[in-house]
Amino acid sequence: MPQPSAAEFEVLMAQVHQRLLESGEWDRIRLMLATKLNDSGWTDELHHRSKETARGMATNTLSFTKLFEETLSMTNGTANAGNNVPNPVRREVTALIKTFLDKQFE
Repeated sequence: MPQPSAAEFEVLMAQVHQRLLESGEWDRIRLMLATKLNDSGWTDELHHRSKETARGMATNTLSFTKLFEETLSMTNGTANAGNNVPNPVRREVTALIKTFLDKQFE
């Protein structure tokens, strides 16, 4: 089977996202993810890193956009926020999405 083009892949992703939203599965997965990240301490660590980043910015250069970009990028030598998601949480969310996709495309 040939690989889809980037445009075809984007269309497919939009369709999957729409199905997740319509089925209510998106909200269920999002809530589970938020709970697991909070339980693992990831959320508190992200808040702490964001506060430290904000404190390190000069008052006249402090902006939400800059803080957001700093938080998502390399901060204090650690990988970005998304790459720091604990593996068990990542695996659980991935399994939920895979199960949903398997049901959708049987």
